[in-house]
Amino acid sequence: MHQRGAARALWDWLDWQPVLWQDQIWRLWSAALVHWSGAHLALNVVGCAGLLVWGKAAGLGLRQGVAWLGAWPLTQLLLWTAPGLPHYGGLSGVLHAGVAIGAWTLVRAPLRARRWVGAWVLAGLLVKLMTEVAPMAQWLWPHAAPVPLPGAPGYGVAAYAHLCGVLAGLACAWLLDLASACVGWLGSARA
Repeated sequence: MHQRGAARALWDWLDWQPVLWQDQIWRLWSAALVHWSGAHLALNVVGCAGLLVWGKAAGLGLRQGVAWLGAWPLTQLLLWTAPGLPHYGGLSGVLHAGVAIGAWTLVRAPLRARRWVGAWVLAGLLVKLMTEVAPMAQWLWPHAAPVPLPGAPGYGVAAYAHLCGVLAGLACAWLLDLASACVGWLGSARA
């Protein structure tokens, strides 16, 4: 088999396909590992490095790592709500989940300066998502007025993945906080 054909066959086995995920559950994780080009992979590697630096600077730890691991499949699952999306691959939604988890953690930090940093990062994420709405709208509603994005096919799909990642990250961070609060409450009730 030709090398390009072999790679395509592998991607078809790993990427996000909404019609297959219930029978092929691994796609909730593996889709983030599929990249359609070298540039796509390079951008996501840079994003991983940025997330690593952000997590270190924000003082994220095991709890946030657990939230991020939960957000990984949830991000892909939320893509199920995208109309007419036959395939998806990429890590950018999961990376956005990590940024959202870090920002949520800082917003809830005891130090005021850290809370401000978290609030600014959340505001930045909101602005970023809002700037991506027009291309996303073009993808979701193809008959809307076109948005010129030269060289960016699939930008609307990526924007939707970013939104799914932020929502998944915030949901998982909140659920982890809720679980921690419940455990703390149960511990204090027993004492």
